[in-house]
Amino acid sequence: MREELPILYRDEHLVAVHKPSGLLVHRTSLDRWETRFAVQILRDQLGQRVYPGHRLDKGTSGVLLFGMNPEAGRALAMAFEAQQVDKTYHALVRGWPAAEGLIDHPLERKLDDAELYGGPVPTGVQEAQTRYRTLATVTLPWQIDRYPQSRYAFLELEPLTGRRHQLRRHLKHISHPIIGDATYGKGQHNRRFAAEYGVSRMLLACSAMSFPHPQDGRRMRIASALDAGFASVLQQIAWETGQMAVEQILGNVSTHSHLE
Repeated sequence: MREELPILYRDEHLVAVHKPSGLLVHRTSLDRWETRFAVQILRDQLGQRVYPGHRLDKGTSGVLLFGMNPEAGRALAMAFEAQQVDKTYHALVRGWPAAEGLIDHPLERKLDDAELYGGPVPTGVQEAQTRYRTLATVTLPWQIDRYPQSRYAFLELEPLTGRRHQLRRHLKHISHPIIGDATYGKGQHNRRFAAEYGVSRMLLACSAMSFPHPQDGRRMRIASALDAGFASVLQQIAWETGQMAVEQILGNVSTHSHLE
């Protein structure tokens, strides 16, 4: 049976899909053994080439935008580069961050696909900012390291810049790494969540994007519900604060798109 991606929105210039966790957007030398890619799956699904306007990390699920032609793909990419795209993410993290805050922490450039094509690999530090809001918190009776209990929080995130692994690196920087993040997180917490809740993916999702349409510039917003694995973890936790906020997020059982 041919694999297909859930389509959130489609017109003659643009298609938006929900990318599952564990799927690369396109082939990369940084993960050269992978054989499944969103670009290839969607191309076969639609029967035509598509052009990614941005990327999501392999472990991140959620809204992913493609142009239906090269011009639309370039327009989307330029909108991301010009910071004309507003993005909303949700994540489950270790610890209890403040109720809200701004992480303003420059990040060293990470290797990208330039190495695959033999181009120069840029270096240096880039400014990076992420807003966050704590939606819910819980204390679980798990003794990990020297602590008799373990605290966790469910966050809403807004990256104001678009650096590689920005959210993952920023949350590690403030000592609240994302659960399931094998690179920037902590293995003991990741393994405990996998054992208790049966989900080993990284608990980070792109829930919504607002951006200029690549053909005429009209402002659009596309949103997606959390996938079943992420939602299952949230449903199984007995939240001490923010239960209504979690239920509201989980209540977004359908995807939608509209003009702003």
